Amino acid sequence: MSDTDDDFSSLPQGPRQKQLENIQGHVLQILSLLGEQPEREGLLRTPLRVANSLAFLTRGYFQDVQDVLNGAIFHEPYDEMVVVKDINLFSLCEHHMLPFYGKAHVAYIPNGKIIGLSKIPRVVDVFAKRLQVQERLTSQIAECLMEALQPRGVAVVIEALHLCMAMRGVEKTNSFTVTSAMLGNFRDSERARMEFLSFIGKRTA
Repeated sequence: MSDTDDDFSSLPQGPRQKQLENIQGHVLQILSLLGEQPEREGLLRTPLRVANSLAFLTRGYFQDVQDVLNGAIFHEPYDEMVVVKDINLFSLCEHHMLPFYGKAHVAYIPNGKIIGLSKIPRVVDVFAKRLQVQERLTSQIAECLMEALQPRGVAVVIEALHLCMAMRGVEKTNSFTVTSAMLGNFRDSERARMEFLSFIGKRTA
C-alpha cells in the first residue's frame, strides 16, 4: 500500500505538530473503544493518517483570508456581472464531522474594483476547510467578498451532498442541499438575481 496519504506538505509545523501527536493518541483510543485492535498491520499507521487528514481538512483555521486577497484586488472600471461557477467544494459537517461536498457558484458586480479570478476558489476553500454548516459557509464567502471589494452586489449559491444524510439517519443518498446568499444588488434586484441564476443553469418557478 502506498503511503502517499501520509504526505501533507502544507500542514502547519512547530507547536501544531504537538497537537497532531495528541490527536494520534486520541485516535488510538477511539480504535480500541470501537472494538478494534490498533496493533494489527492495517491499523498501525491509521492514527497518523487520521491526524494528518484532519489537519489538512481543517487547515482553513490557520489561513488568513486577507493573505489570500492581498495583492489580488485591482482598480478597473468594468461594471458588469462576474461569475465563477462550478467551484469544487469539500468540507466537514460540524455536527458529525462527516464530509459534505459539491459545487459553489459565486458572482459579484464590480464597483470600481475587481479580484483575480483564481482567488475566488481560494476564498471558498479557506472557509470550507473548517468545521462548517453549509448555511454559514455560504454567508461567510459572500460577506468576505462584499467587505473586500465593496461591490454593487455579491451572490453565492452552494449545492452539496451531505454524507451525514446519505450514510446515516434518513439515508437519502441523492438529496442535495442548496443554499444561497444574496447581497447588495442581488438582494434588491430581481433582474440581477435572475441573470445570475441563468448563468449557473438555475431557474425559479
